Amino acid sequence: MTRRTIALLATLAGALATPLAALAAPPPSTSTWTASWYASPHATWDADFPLPTGVPAVLAQQTVRETARLSIGGKRVRIVLSNRYGTQPVPIGAARLARVTRAAPAAAIALTFGGQTAAIIAPGAPLVSDPVELPVAPLDKLEVSVYLPQATPLTTFHWGAQQTGSIEAGDTTAARPRQPQALHGRALLAGILVESDTRRDVIVALGDSITDGNGSTPDQDRRWPDVLAATMAQQGIAVVNAGISGARLLGDRMGVNAAARFGPDVLDRPGVTTVVVLLGINDIGWPGSAFALQEPPMTAPRMIAAYRQLIAQARLHKVRIVGATLPPFEGALQGTPFAGYYTPAKDGVRRAVNRWISESGEFDAVADIDAALRDPQHRTRLLARYDSGDHLHPGDAGYEAIAATVAATLGKTDGR
Repeated sequence: MTRRTIALLATLAGALATPLAALAAPPPSTSTWTASWYASPHATWDADFPLPTGVPAVLAQQTVRETARLSIGGKRVRIVLSNRYGTQPVPIGAARLARVTRAAPAAAIALTFGGQTAAIIAPGAPLVSDPVELPVAPLDKLEVSVYLPQATPLTTFHWGAQQTGSIEAGDTTAARPRQPQALHGRALLAGILVESDTRRDVIVALGDSITDGNGSTPDQDRRWPDVLAATMAQQGIAVVNAGISGARLLGDRMGVNAAARFGPDVLDRPGVTTVVVLLGINDIGWPGSAFALQEPPMTAPRMIAAYRQLIAQARLHKVRIVGATLPPFEGALQGTPFAGYYTPAKDGVRRAVNRWISESGEFDAVADIDAALRDPQHRTRLLARYDSGDHLHPGDAGYEAIAATVAATLGKTDGR
């Protein structure tokens, strides 16, 4: 190597030093984006499954309008749409965001994606909007409307929303529809992020239909994560709901198994510090019922191994994990096509799992939901005032009891 070459290389290195240093150490930001609301996306299922999806197979030249209640506020907002289980791109023609008020509807703000009002959600991917200058308070409600200009198979959705949305003909993102079609699930909206000047803790509720709020009053935000969110908002702590009706620790169908979705549904939530796991009753109840006639009976050791995998994932990311005992379910779904969901043998598995959750010491803390909801005179049944009527899902009062139990558990473990 000649001296001339060495000198040239030295000059180039000096010229690159400042830009490379700048790339390696960007200026510190005083703002933080935090998950304030979430609905776990999952795949639609085939017609041979005993429950209907309740959503159209295809949307074309239609607007989807969805409402969500925030858990914490911030100075700006971003919206997350999902095509997680899609195999083809989803074109978005327009999208708008509006605050829900009791008076006249607030003016809708146009959403942009990379500065453009139209966008494409890639297969298997989310789509995050540009920040919107909209200061929001804890427990504010927002309405998101998205126009789909082309025929779009609906392969990613959320089934048990407990929140009524709408499907409207044409692009109605900037107008109020006259004759909307009710939407009882979620089609596109998966998350809402808020920006604030300080870091906020986020609690993720990972569960099944009991976390998704089946049995609660629709459109009233009465799921247990909603009730917990109202409590934690006073402390500036976010609560987001990663419940999927029909979800299981080990099985797929209504959502993938818990270990597979723990990353995208829990660890990827911006700001997550704690996860509460109330999940497993479907692993016990489905086998031998119309949900899974050919599946062998579940065992406690298999479930315990699945819990341990969730604990391991949480530990790797320094996320506190709270285990919740499974509530009683004697008589669940009797008189329906799903009879056989409960048997005494299945309840034995539940009780064995609960003993391990309570006594093993492997979770960072335990929320004893079983003790909170059971009838003290008949410990394998829900207390009547907490039962929604199907002997499986709590009603509003039961969800309030779950939230109170979780809040008390969190208070004991972190001093709040």
